[in-house]
Amino acid sequence: MITFDYLTLKAFFEENKDFFCGARLQKIQQPTRRDFVLSIRGFETRKLYINIDPQVYHVCFLSEESYEKRNITIPQKPPMFCMLLRKYLEGFRISGVNVPPYERIFEIFFESYNELNEKIKLCLAIELMGKYSNVILYNCDTKIIIGCAHNVGSEKSRERELSGTMPYVYPHKQDKSDILRYFGDVHYDCLNDDFLGFSKSLQEQLKRNNVPLEKIKNYIELKEPLSPAINDKEYSLYSELLPNAEGCLNVNDMIDKYFSNQQEIIIKRALRSKLRNIIYPLYKKEKLLSEKLNGQLNKKSNATKYKKYADLILANLFQASDYSRNIAVNDWEDDSKELIIPLDEKLTLKENAKKYYEMYSKSKSAVERLQELYIKSISQSEYLEGILYSIDNADRLSDLFEILSECEEQGFVKKREEQKKSKDINIMTVNINGYTVYVGKNNKQNDLIVSKISSGEDLWFHSQNCPGSHVLLKLENGAEPDDDTILKCCELAKKHSSASDDTKAGVIYTKRKFLKKPPKSNLGYVTYKNEQEIIVE
Repeated sequence: MITFDYLTLKAFFEENKDFFCGARLQKIQQPTRRDFVLSIRGFETRKLYINIDPQVYHVCFLSEESYEKRNITIPQKPPMFCMLLRKYLEGFRISGVNVPPYERIFEIFFESYNELNEKIKLCLAIELMGKYSNVILYNCDTKIIIGCAHNVGSEKSRERELSGTMPYVYPHKQDKSDILRYFGDVHYDCLNDDFLGFSKSLQEQLKRNNVPLEKIKNYIELKEPLSPAINDKEYSLYSELLPNAEGCLNVNDMIDKYFSNQQEIIIKRALRSKLRNIIYPLYKKEKLLSEKLNGQLNKKSNATKYKKYADLILANLFQASDYSRNIAVNDWEDDSKELIIPLDEKLTLKENAKKYYEMYSKSKSAVERLQELYIKSISQSEYLEGILYSIDNADRLSDLFEILSECEEQGFVKKREEQKKSKDINIMTVNINGYTVYVGKNNKQNDLIVSKISSGEDLWFHSQNCPGSHVLLKLENGAEPDDDTILKCCELAKKHSSASDDTKAGVIYTKRKFLKKPPKSNLGYVTYKNEQEIIVE
């Protein structure tokens, strides 16, 4: 990932300065401490997004797609700084915008009014400087700061303190030269250190393409025709500087796409880590419990032995007297062996037999209870293993939030106070030989496929004995799929399972009408019959 640099900010400013001038700021929102959404109405309404996170600091206009990627959620109670901005800026016109030379500062000027209804000029300074990024509101006439997104005290910075009532000053100028006044040789490794306006990423792009000095100057002055582009790792205002470049409509589109992709990656990584840290300990605990229960069940049960003792005592009442310490009888299972049965000498033979029957009954109940707990534990561990598989293989942010919602419903995670309005679950579909095939990427999607989308004659596929997606081959009007279609569905089921990397794996399939969801079973769990199995290589 590369950072937002001066040249990109300058290009964004040149592209959009006409829209800002005379536009009105309609609404101010602050989703988190580090990002802002300003609804601005000019010849159209746009949402200006400001992010001052040290990893992805930037400014751009939002598209609907990037809004979803960034997972922007507006809190019910706005932060104090947001309330301050609303008080001074909301509803007022923008008189102008500016980017100081070689500074990563985007200034938006407003004509506002103070408490005495006097006209004043305010500036919202958006400073995009890595870990020093900030949003500052100050009075242009007095240069006094009204408020900051982050106050900077003397303990954080000796050179530049930022907080309300303090004077606003620009950051100290860097001790670098202006490349427009330079006519020597180009030392690509020193561009960022020696000259203003160069980021390390731009330096690397120029070095990689061995760009001559005159063209570098044209780049810095934005005299070269802009061709914004991105790839998986970089962005550039000039597509010729990027390998495998994907062209963008304009500078804003480039910024919006690149940084929304990066934010989505960061959010997915954090959410995936959060979910794994919650689910994996539960899975490990359940796995250990099932192993412990299985160990107890594997031990030879005493239930049969107690019943045998009771039966032998009653069958040999005539051979011994009451209140004895033990009784010697012939073993029914081995006539040549004499069996010594211990007795309670305080009890009669009949009472001892009754005692052994009671012990048999208790032991039998304990075994049945252990079996019940073992089956429940196995079911829960398989369910949690399935969630872990879904977490690791979720491609989209929406898939991870569906898993989070499921975990909240199951009580694994505390419910969020503020949630987005639930949207329709977007299930992956694949076209195979003209048939529509649905692939569930988590338990919610799997459950929806079985309960809502499928009909009785559709074919259901699943990997054998391992976590995986429910795959549904939709059959309309009594269609009969050929062997190639069924094989490709089996391959799809193997691909979307924990056996995807195995050389061989079994995939079962059956008609939807042979599936059954047991009462009170876990989400996405079904039983089946009349299944067939195909080994997929």
